[in-house]
Amino acid sequence: MGGQIAQAIASSDVPVVVKDVKQDFVDHAIEEVRNVTSGQLAGLVKKEKLTQEQADARLEEVMGLVTGTVTYEEFGDVDFVIEAVPEKMEIKQAVFAELDAVTPGHAILSSNTSSLSISEIGEATLRPDKVVGFHFFYPASVMPLVEVINGEETSIETTQVSYNFAQAIGKQPIVCEEVPGFVVNRILNSAVGEIWRAQEEQGLSIQKIDEGVGAANVAPMGPFVLVDLLGLDTVFHVAEHLNESYGDSFYVHQGMKKLVSEGKLGAKSGGDGFYKDGEPQLEGDGDPDPEALADLFTAKALIEACLLLEEGVASVRDIDVGMMAGAGLDPRRGLFPPFWKADIEGLDVSLERIERLHEEHGERFTPPVTLKRLVAQGRLGMKSGQGFYPYPQPDEGDQPEKVNLETRGEVAIAWLVNPPMNAISPQVIEDLRTVWDRVKADDSIGAMVIASSIPLVFSAGADIKAFTQMDPESGAGLIDGGHELLKEFGSDRVVTIAAVNALAFGGGCELAMACDFRIAADSAVFGQPEIKLGIIPGFGGTQRLPRLVGGPRALEMNLVGDPISSIEAFEYGLVNRVVPDQELFDVALNWGRKLAGQAPLAVEQVKQVSFSGGDPDQGIEDEKQGFAKVFLSEDGTEGISAFLGKRSPRWKGR
Repeated sequence: MGGQIAQAIASSDVPVVVKDVKQDFVDHAIEEVRNVTSGQLAGLVKKEKLTQEQADARLEEVMGLVTGTVTYEEFGDVDFVIEAVPEKMEIKQAVFAELDAVTPGHAILSSNTSSLSISEIGEATLRPDKVVGFHFFYPASVMPLVEVINGEETSIETTQVSYNFAQAIGKQPIVCEEVPGFVVNRILNSAVGEIWRAQEEQGLSIQKIDEGVGAANVAPMGPFVLVDLLGLDTVFHVAEHLNESYGDSFYVHQGMKKLVSEGKLGAKSGGDGFYKDGEPQLEGDGDPDPEALADLFTAKALIEACLLLEEGVASVRDIDVGMMAGAGLDPRRGLFPPFWKADIEGLDVSLERIERLHEEHGERFTPPVTLKRLVAQGRLGMKSGQGFYPYPQPDEGDQPEKVNLETRGEVAIAWLVNPPMNAISPQVIEDLRTVWDRVKADDSIGAMVIASSIPLVFSAGADIKAFTQMDPESGAGLIDGGHELLKEFGSDRVVTIAAVNALAFGGGCELAMACDFRIAADSAVFGQPEIKLGIIPGFGGTQRLPRLVGGPRALEMNLVGDPISSIEAFEYGLVNRVVPDQELFDVALNWGRKLAGQAPLAVEQVKQVSFSGGDPDQGIEDEKQGFAKVFLSEDGTEGISAFLGKRSPRWKGR
């Protein structure tokens, strides 16, 4: 695993030191780096993306970034340490005590543990605030997920730096609190454990289970084949730990226990595990009911995901992303993570399944409070427009292709519909203008929410390729038109609200900044990464960001280019509120309803004079003129009359 992690780092052009207790171990790790890198480059040569000469040069370049050692002499200037020693607390703590003594004070010390307490590991150091979990999934060179795990003392800064580093080495990070199993192992073991239990209790054929579960499209491969690939000892260790932590809800497969005791560990022991030479090595020849097993897996995965959410371990998005990147539940293959899958099926359908299994199997299928609450509220998923995620229900009639308009009374919703990442393309700008003009033309609408139709992203930035393909004249016209559109968001009488559910990078961040208000989900991440492409923000990032967060913070975000979390964005002043993922759309809609009820002429004047320049005297003059305009207007007279008459005003926008 150490060699795999080192390869992931070096292949991202980051220098890495590999230390172990023996030179043989060090040499083995470095050889792993070479073998994995050679394999990756050979694939690129085969696809004719590189020549053999280029591949050879790149291999040496990567290997030149790797240093092997059996001492701590190279650790005096490291910034980030990833420990990957055996899963025993006494060994972990001994290593961390050593690391604490030999690394600079700013260095973050992380553990690749799959189950142990980060807080307890951190107790061995004088910097528990800089100790964090950094859990890769095997093989680390291939699997995209890294779980960033907070201990009790882990600082927000440590978490964010770890998140950013995971992204820098090409991984997909999620953030969670420390509980046994963290996110992916806890959900996966809980769900697969029900299949293990059924196999042993009913004497089922593991081969037929693997075939049936694979065909049922609930997991990328059968559970027993998967364990053979991961290693029976590793999976058994985690299963035992979770059973000890949570009880009978987590099943330990006794046949696996026996195979581990015999040294039959799957691929790592020459292919001798649940299978050998393609033949099962466990008793059982019964025919499984694939649909029933799929129900067990799906229900238990959703239950455990809800429990993680209710316990505050991770957000809706991070849980689903974790299962996508760490368990292979890839929507492109028709495999969906727990919350997204429940929304597609219907939360009422999911609840009925769990209630039926609860009657059959008892306490371990107790329906989650969150699921029952959403169903009781009529939030049934995709079919109702809101479940764990919101979904568009566009107005009837012609709709722009990339931005859909939905109206709910006085509030309009502009849904970004440009999969997979809602990139801000020329077409998106044109379609957003079309929607905005329709909204402005409707006097009954007082607020517009900009939301994402894609559960896992707000907007990952501008579609650079599409912009570069435009000729200079049309490109300049589009940029000018885009700036004028965003300017109107901040000056028109219609209040604009960005409901930022996830990634808002570059142009996506600038779109959110152009709105009057920004409501962020826990999972939201903001960033201005243009500097890393050798360019600068192009849709107001150098102007609106300083206005919102102050000059020094804006300069840091624009020059460093690293993302910030929703919590940091709130502390900076970039967002107005941070709310749980599943509450984001409702909160944004409620803001829209409240603000849509304000006097439109006064709204327009407040927006226009609030940021009329850096000159305070000019600002006061603008305010005086704006005050006179609204005070003498029909709305001003109506508002005062209504106040004196103790009645609700009726605004006309005049």
